[in-house]
Amino acid sequence: AGCVCRSGRHGAALGHVRFGVDRGGGGGVVQRSGEVGAGKTTLSRLLLGQLPAHARIALVLNPRQNAIELLETICEELHVDIHDKRGSSKALVDALNAYLLDAYANGLRVVLLIDEAQNLPADALEQVRLLTNLETDTQKLLQILLLGQPELREMVARPELRQLAQRITARYHLT
Repeated sequence: AGCVCRSGRHGAALGHVRFGVDRGGGGGVVQRSGEVGAGKTTLSRLLLGQLPAHARIALVLNPRQNAIELLETICEELHVDIHDKRGSSKALVDALNAYLLDAYANGLRVVLLIDEAQNLPADALEQVRLLTNLETDTQKLLQILLLGQPELREMVARPELRQLAQRITARYHLT
């Protein structure tokens, strides 16, 4: 049996996401970056293993997708029926929003985890930002976790992505 040793930053990052899922949180975006070998993937596996029964997760491991492909992947991961919606951003977002509202009504929390997020093209990052608009009167419907190498921090700091940067509720850099 192996041992996973976490730093305070690892624990804080994990705790922030778990709080968002356990308590409904405020949704939004958590950005976690680190060098290769810093433990991002290990931390993700820990999170996945600790998600409560009322959590649903969309795990995106191949972020080299355009915005529509990303939406399709998210819907597929959540088992949302999109057979007649492929290729239409509006139809996909509408289907995802209906799923999220139903999940919320049933006490479920939904997490989108994108690994290697530094590989997301600009249009897909903008789509991630737009997903933060899916909400009720009181709460965001989707907790988003972006994991990536240090380039992710540089990307999100670009002026054209400032609206996404404003939606990030917590940033952690693992060393």
